[in-house]
Amino acid sequence: MRKNSIKIAVIFGGRSAEHDVSLRSAESVFRAMSPDRYEVVPVLITREGAWYRMPPEISSFAPGVVPKETDRLLFSPDPTHRGFLQIGEGGEILSMYVDLVFPVLHGTHGEDGTLQGLLELANMPYVGCGVLASAVGMDKVLMKCAFRDNGLSVGPFFWFLRSEWEQDRDSILESMLRRPFPFFVKPANLGSSVGISRVTCMEDFEAAVSLAFSYDRKILVEDAIQGRELEVAVLGNDAPVASVAGEVIAHSNFYDYEEKYIRDTAELIIPADLEPVHNETAGKAAVTAFRAVDGSGLARVDMFLTPDGEIVVNEINTLPGFTSISMYPKLWEASGLAYDCLVDKLVVLAMERYEIKQLVRTDR
Repeated sequence: MRKNSIKIAVIFGGRSAEHDVSLRSAESVFRAMSPDRYEVVPVLITREGAWYRMPPEISSFAPGVVPKETDRLLFSPDPTHRGFLQIGEGGEILSMYVDLVFPVLHGTHGEDGTLQGLLELANMPYVGCGVLASAVGMDKVLMKCAFRDNGLSVGPFFWFLRSEWEQDRDSILESMLRRPFPFFVKPANLGSSVGISRVTCMEDFEAAVSLAFSYDRKILVEDAIQGRELEVAVLGNDAPVASVAGEVIAHSNFYDYEEKYIRDTAELIIPADLEPVHNETAGKAAVTAFRAVDGSGLARVDMFLTPDGEIVVNEINTLPGFTSISMYPKLWEASGLAYDCLVDKLVVLAMERYEIKQLVRTDR
């Protein structure tokens, strides 16, 4: 390890249904970080929300690993600490300074702006989108509204809260009768296709709602879009650029969690076999979606190419998967940017964004 290496805390795990995906993504990021350039401090957030410093080794990212109580951490929102406080033996408090945080947390309490808000309070540089983009990117309803207001085409959708379902279920059921089958029922704030159901008849609707409500208080109902499923990676801050488009061909009813991370049976075609005009249009739509939520660093934008050549944007993932099978790094690799170089670029973008924010006055 070189003397001038950057000390980076890679935060992973978390109180989320996507905890296990985070472990795999963080392991891949850790493997890509050269010890000649970085001093990596793995920081595990358990399913219960406890923070621990882990050894800088691959075994730290294994499911079910048990951290040592003497490695318990607190993240300080006080900018003068610039990092973590470690609770040592006998309750001794030790400071642990880091130069930058690389969050590799998917879903709630990590990708939704909550962690980003904590990092902003601490004036800590971090990789990826800020509070606003993370929060809007997590809420699929607000996300679609932002896309629509920026001229992007989105599919028909409808949303409701748990309280509305409990108080006026009949009205919601009646409105569903007017929707074409199939449609999708989703938790509004989650990713990795967790809690999503494809509904083909009204008899299945209430079970789909119950599943979605087990993950969120807000439900999104989307009409199915006929078309090819495309994904485009975006990289940058104020001048973002798009990767080539990739295509997902699912071999189940839809590209769900099981097919993404368990069976690994979906075909990922990178780059997608598209006419140049469609690849260009997909890239422009991805950059527009990124800017619509005020993105920074990275994101993956999912969309459909309809039979008549229209791009319909489905959603943006502000902290996309970084596993060895994930689309985001694969798309950049196909665009000429290797995984380790991609990680380096994200660190540079994080520091650039941090330096620009230091120019903003916080007093009168």
